[in-house]
Amino acid sequence: MVTISSNEPGTVGTATSTNKAAMAMVTTLFFMWGFLTVLNDILIPLLKQTFSLNYAEVMLTQFVFFSAYFVFALPSGKLIELKGYKKAMVVGLFVMGLGCLLMVPAANVPAFALFLAGLIVLAAGMTVLQVSANPYVAVLGPEKTASSRLNLAQAFNSLGTMIGPYLGGRVILTAAPLAAAVLAQMTAPEFHAYQLAQLAPIKLPYLVFGIILIAFAVAMALFRLPDMAAEHKADTSGKHGSVWRHRHLVLGALAIFVYVGAEVSIGSFLVNYLGQPYIGNLAMKVAAGYVSFYWGGAMVGRFVGSALLQKIRTGTLLGIFAIVASLLVCASMLTTGHVAMWSIIAVGLFNSIMFPSIFTLSIEGLGPLTGEGSGILVAAIVGGAIIPELQGVIADRIGIHHAFFLPALCYIYIAYFAFRGSRHEA
Repeated sequence: MVTISSNEPGTVGTATSTNKAAMAMVTTLFFMWGFLTVLNDILIPLLKQTFSLNYAEVMLTQFVFFSAYFVFALPSGKLIELKGYKKAMVVGLFVMGLGCLLMVPAANVPAFALFLAGLIVLAAGMTVLQVSANPYVAVLGPEKTASSRLNLAQAFNSLGTMIGPYLGGRVILTAAPLAAAVLAQMTAPEFHAYQLAQLAPIKLPYLVFGIILIAFAVAMALFRLPDMAAEHKADTSGKHGSVWRHRHLVLGALAIFVYVGAEVSIGSFLVNYLGQPYIGNLAMKVAAGYVSFYWGGAMVGRFVGSALLQKIRTGTLLGIFAIVASLLVCASMLTTGHVAMWSIIAVGLFNSIMFPSIFTLSIEGLGPLTGEGSGILVAAIVGGAIIPELQGVIADRIGIHHAFFLPALCYIYIAYFAFRGSRHEA
């Protein structure tokens, strides 16, 4: 557990009120990484078309992006341990900025492998922010309102994810795609010129965001954030000896794995799914706008959820939302047209409280192991790499429509965690 004492006003911990200035600064980070994460959903249909990829191949974008969370989560925890939360967040912002800037030469070459490299660097920076910012927000006020506070911060993350597809679709998906038969008849120089034209709109937004992130890193370095000091640091014996002894944390890590996997899978396939003749028959640019409704639902749900969690037990509300989400995915698979279209989009509303609620339920009662537990939970975000890739393989075999059974199963497990798996000894 982290503490705040009367003679150490700059130390975060068991506070009686929320540090609003620090909360506002850190919440801005949630918005930034939300915006950039969801731009992958716009990149996927563009890269699929430009490099003539199948679903399994183009889902490598999400695979490398979310695999970076697994690779860099524990090193991020060590960085926090050595340098503190504030410096770690500054480093994360600089690395994210570098990742954005790498997308410019990737579009200039152009090369799919370079896009993957840029996404790895971008995700590495996000990992540092996730490991540091999530527990940091959780302790910026009273423990009993930690879940509500993290839901509020995640609501601004969802604001970024709602705006991202709309602006990204308008700016990035400007060039008209060509039919495969036309592409097959092009000479090598013609195809290269076509690829450059398709990818040219990517450069400006990523360049601008790279500069903004580096500028924000400088601003955060100069901003006085309260320090996060661990209470009873030396107390690593007894039931706190190993973080893996906490069953609810282990089950929570699996819940994070399947939640991120389900959310990313749905978002990643939405543009292509809504473009199917029997679903929405929408052009890519138009479909990208509807992706904003999916992520916008998550934003609305988090603002509402932040209020509901003041009165309803976190596990109960999480379980209800997970069941509804699973039913909506099943409804989309069993129908066509507008029913299938809007039922899958509506899942975003019920995704809303899942990540912050699973996170706070999982680290509850960990005490001095909270930082280590946070690292494990962020590493579990690798589900966003594996589950979309699996769904891509399935979609190539049975079609995109019925491949959504995988996210439906993920939500069933989250309901189990909410009602049963999140229980732990006091």
